[in-house]
Amino acid sequence: MKIKNASVKIKAAGPTDGLEDGQFTAYAAVFGNKDSYGDVIIPGAFKATLAEWATSGYPIPLLFGHNMSDPDYNIGHVVSAIEDDHGVLITAQLDLESPKGAQTYRLIKGRRINQMSFAYDVIEGGPAKSDMLGDYYELRVLNVFEFSVVPLGANQETEILAVKAAVDALAADGQKAGRVLAAKHINSLRSAQEAIGAVIAAAEADQEKASASSAAKDEEPARAKSEEPSPDTSVDDLAATIRIKILQGDML
Repeated sequence: MKIKNASVKIKAAGPTDGLEDGQFTAYAAVFGNKDSYGDVIIPGAFKATLAEWATSGYPIPLLFGHNMSDPDYNIGHVVSAIEDDHGVLITAQLDLESPKGAQTYRLIKGRRINQMSFAYDVIEGGPAKSDMLGDYYELRVLNVFEFSVVPLGANQETEILAVKAAVDALAADGQKAGRVLAAKHINSLRSAQEAIGAVIAAAEADQEKASASSAAKDEEPARAKSEEPSPDTSVDDLAATIRIKILQGDML
């Protein structure tokens, strides 16, 4: 048994997209694209195995990370899987009563995970070559055991077509919240900016004084340590003031 990973791009999902809650659609495999393993899946490679699953009375399992040994990682099932000109289009149902199924749904909707994979055996395949792809291994007939949601895929040209449920709305709310926060603390932010600017100006002045002093020392005899001027503490004082204001909450 082999594993074939695939990159997927999240677009939308859930009831607002005409799907049931917890469902998403994706191209779990694409045709004519050479993946990082050097394999190319040709059209028709899934036809026999999908037909066998359809007549078996059992759904194709949906796992997380191909973990077949732990039932907690059996996070759902494939509702439908068809071949078209682009690849294998699946509609999957996550088990929202399963903690891992519900978590996976949140990860997908939050765009924190966006890859899929499938476990398979090669029934028919062989080496091939083309001017565009070079040398590759052609996958002609496959036997699929399961589809998985995974953190990283090998084929970077497949896409999830549906799973988001309000991601865009959440993004808009986040931008609005940021603007409200900035408006609420605008005076404190301005004060902090002015104080920091004063610190920078004082530091630049100290650097100029230090440079002038160094030049003067090159021309004058060295003075006794007790005769050296005391260091300018204006920068330290300003920095301490800023820290105190932050601790007191005046700049937050």
